[in-house]
Amino acid sequence: MTTLGSEFAVLMLVSGSWHTLSRLETALDKLSAEQHLTVAIRKTGARAVRNDRMPYAVDVVSLDQQGIVYNLAEFFAIRDIEIADVATRRYSAAHTGAQMFAVQMAVNIPSSVSISHLRDDFLELCDRLNLDAIIEPVKS
Repeated sequence: MTTLGSEFAVLMLVSGSWHTLSRLETALDKLSAEQHLTVAIRKTGARAVRNDRMPYAVDVVSLDQQGIVYNLAEFFAIRDIEIADVATRRYSAAHTGAQMFAVQMAVNIPSSVSISHLRDDFLELCDRLNLDAIIEPVKS
């Protein structure tokens, strides 16, 4: 979820059978009318295979703060790095009870990108935002 001023934007990637997706689309239309929401639906096709991309895993943990996912997504988008999957969760820290936020991402990095420069830039971003993070290749 991303905050845009006093508004929120929620992005979802959903897959399923034609019938299930049709029911979801109908329910979203009804919800948008009842709650005065703007819902934009974009149907996509199968993603083209790109052999020039290296799969990497990104793990981030920090105190819960606004804009974490937005800043990570912007960092990768600027560098033409495809975000294949994102999972987030909030939880309370074991000993302090502080609200924590964790993000796991799967990204596909173009072979033209220098991994050492990318890693340096990524860690600089994380230091600036006070995020504890790692980025490492996915080993199959």
